[in-house]
Amino acid sequence: MSKSIISDMDGVIYRGKQLIPGAREFIQRLVDAGTPFLFLTNNAEQTPLDLRLKLEGLGIGGLSEDNFITSAMATAMFLRSQTRKAMPTAYVVGGAGLINELYKVGFSISESRPDYVVVAKSQTFSFEQIKKAVRFIDQGAKFIGTNPDMIDPIEGGGYEPAAGTLLAAIEAATGHKPYIVGKPNSLMMMLATRKLGVHPEEAVMIGDRMDTDIVGGLEAGMCTALVLSGVSSRESMERFPYQPDYVFDSVADIDPQAL
Repeated sequence: MSKSIISDMDGVIYRGKQLIPGAREFIQRLVDAGTPFLFLTNNAEQTPLDLRLKLEGLGIGGLSEDNFITSAMATAMFLRSQTRKAMPTAYVVGGAGLINELYKVGFSISESRPDYVVVAKSQTFSFEQIKKAVRFIDQGAKFIGTNPDMIDPIEGGGYEPAAGTLLAAIEAATGHKPYIVGKPNSLMMMLATRKLGVHPEEAVMIGDRMDTDIVGGLEAGMCTALVLSGVSSRESMERFPYQPDYVFDSVADIDPQAL
């Protein structure tokens, strides 16, 4: 019996706005074989609807919003479980995907002594937002990050700064470390296996980052597959004290039935 597939997106399925060659065919192989799968992404900017529409725009159709779990969803679920307040508040450095998930679980967005400062990647962040985040944390707000990624792969083989760079700046200014909910936190992995209805050993985590996807899958008890189409290279992989079960150039080379 083949394993269920849990796959990252950035650097695995696409780079920025560019589909990785073979990704469409890989997803079709999953569908044709009836393999249970979902996408588990540290991207907190976009909603599952946004991600589904993005894939449709890249020529991958037939998916539903249930095929996606984002770090924004995981962060909102975690924060809801941690507060007993009827109307908890958060100051957000991040996009609509994160704000929408917080609204869904009963949070309001506030700039008046918020309970939490929640930081994600943002294409439009300002220095003023960073200053406010620092001030609120100094006033006692709890410091939360959606994910630790320092860079994200983009089209053309390049990279751009990600959530980890903002978290590092705020940590340096406040002396407070954020609690990070996204991969490699096992909370994300548990959400994925529960949604698929499988035990960790019945799933394969496919990702392009040794320090989030692979270690997260390993620590959760999953089989792991590294693809070299994103952040980690074969050379950088070999420097880690842990190794993936499989290494592929890209998902184009993966036969889900053989994992």
